[in-house]
Order: sequence, then structure tokens, then C-alpha cells
Amino acid sequence: MTAETKTNIRIIAFPGAPNLPTFAAVEQGFFADENLSVDLTLTGSSVEQAQRTAAGEFDIVFTAFDNVVAYGEGQGAAGAGVDPGYVVLMGGTQLELAIVTAPEIKEYSDLKGKSVALDALSTGFAFVLFDMFEDGGLKRDDATYAPVGATPQRWQSVKGGEHAATLTIEPFTSIARRSGFNVLDVSTRIYDSYQGGVVTARRAWAAENPQAVRAFIRGYLKGLAWTLDPANREAAEQLLQAKMPEIQPAALQSVMNSLLSAKSGLTPDAKIIPEGMQRVLELRSRYGIAGAPLTDPARYLDLSHYEAVTGAN
Repeated sequence: MTAETKTNIRIIAFPGAPNLPTFAAVEQGFFADENLSVDLTLTGSSVEQAQRTAAGEFDIVFTAFDNVVAYGEGQGAAGAGVDPGYVVLMGGTQLELAIVTAPEIKEYSDLKGKSVALDALSTGFAFVLFDMFEDGGLKRDDATYAPVGATPQRWQSVKGGEHAATLTIEPFTSIARRSGFNVLDVSTRIYDSYQGGVVTARRAWAAENPQAVRAFIRGYLKGLAWTLDPANREAAEQLLQAKMPEIQPAALQSVMNSLLSAKSGLTPDAKIIPEGMQRVLELRSRYGIAGAPLTDPARYLDLSHYEAVTGAN
């Protein structure tokens, strides 16, 4: 097939190490084998991601499961007028969130009266932070919060002294630690499971393009399997560093260890984590807009394409 005959898939994702299976699927030709070409755009915030997806700019969206729930319930940070139409195709990450702080912040009480950088103030990662604060003895209003955007921007705001703390994922957690900043706590300390990232599509696009959806899933799963194969560890490290040169060589091992751990990184076979999804719903029910408790993850899922590809049910 010529390049002109390939189906183009437009993807938007947050910056971070969890993009490695996508990088691998491109570099190893797994998407090309499915007659797909892929354009990957990295977003600056969940609000930007939702707005551009709602405008029809993207087909596949790597986002937090809580974002899917929020927009599905009319609670999205971009406002009620923005509907990206997210529907979950498969799982992505367990995702360990770390509270990274300025060097002088040694314990939770040191954050009283300080400013904390978040992606947005009404997203699930903010709710994780509030829950961790509560567990650490802080009240939600003991600190102030600023919507800064995705992890790179948040980390830079703490590094530059604009804010005292933020939430990070890899590789930014390891980069911060190597730069002399503190990792005050991690979400995996208090959660056995938390559905962090998921692979979604615009619901209307998926309904109109089922074969493209399934081709994408096949290519991605091959990239995920390649990434998780111990035989490819060295090549995977080299690929990640090539795509994310901001990772210091000394931090690469810890980044990869976290990414390859089912507890804090990529989910084997991109399966969803039902109990982790329930955790997300419980947190949004507690910290989000008041209303009936959210209890049914199936409202936000369409696993039919994944099941058709994998034979799972």
C-alpha cells in the first residue's frame, strides 16, 4: 500500500512516559502494518484537550478516566458547553501520582498557606490530591490552587518557584527527585488501584469508523506488548529517551521501572481496572459537583472493539 491509501488517525495525549507504547507502535511499524498513519499531538492541559477534541480535531484521545466521567456528566473543566464525546475503548495505566514539592517542603504541614499547581481545579487528579491531603492531615482549604496545565508546565512552575507543589507522573517525578525536589507522597501508598489513563475515542467517530478503531487497537496492543517484553528493555529505554530527551540518563532506570510496573504504570493488555474505575467514581462523587453518587463505570465504556480484537469478554 502507498502512504496515500493509509487511514490517518489523529491522536492527542498528555506528555509523559505512558506514551511509549504509541512511540513503539510507530517506530516498529505496527500501525503501518494495520494500514494506518498516526499523528500524535501532545496537549498542554485537559481543557485544551477537551476543547480541541470537541471541535473534531482528534479521533483517539489518551486521557484520564476521570476526564471521561466528568464530561460525560456535564462536569468537565472546559465548561458545560464543551462535549468531546469521550468513550473508553480500553485501559491504559494504573498511574502513580506523586506530590512533588519545593526543597523546603518536608511534610504535609509545610504546605499550609502555600500555592499548589494543578491541571485544572475540578479534575480527578485534583481530587486525588485532596484525598492525599486529607490522609496527610491537611484540609482542602489549607492551601491555595492554581490551574497551570499538564505535567511539564506544572513541574516547571514548581521548579521556578511560582508554586510550592504539584502532582506529577513519570518521567517528571524522577526528574524532580534528581533535581533536588522532594516527593512528599505517592498515590499508590493509599490506593491499591486507581484507573489513571485510558484510551478513548470520540464516540461519534468510533461509531462511524469501526474498522479504523479496531486497526488502531491492534497496532497499539502490539506496541504495548513490545514495550512490556523484557527482551526489549534496552531498546525501549533508548526509544523513550529519544522521544523525551528531557529525561536525564541517571533517571531513565527509575522512570522505566515505574512505567513497566502494573502498580504504577502501563496496564498489561490494556485491560480496564474495574476497582480502579470505582475509585475514580467515588472520588468524583465526594469532591465533585454535588449530586447523585456515581457508581456505574459501564456508562462511559464501549469495549466492543477491544473485545472483537482480543476475544475478551
